Amino acid sequence: MFETARARKLIGLVGLLVFMAAYIWIVASVGELVPKHWAAQLAYYLVAGVLWGVPVLPLFRWMNAGR
Repeated sequence: MFETARARKLIGLVGLLVFMAAYIWIVASVGELVPKHWAAQLAYYLVAGVLWGVPVLPLFRWMNAGR
C-alpha cells in the first residue's frame, strides 16, 4: 500500500508528530506528580527525555525501508 519512500515518510512524519504531542502531554501531566525536589525532577525528566526514542525506532526503520 505504501510502496514509495515519499509516502512512507509522510505517514511516518504524521505519526511521529501525533506520538510526540501525546508523549509530551503525558510526561508533563505525570511530571506534576513528581516530588518538587530538584534531584527527583532531574531524574524523571532525564529518563522521560530519553525514553521517547524507544518506540519511534521501529517507525524510523519502516520509514527508511526499501531505499
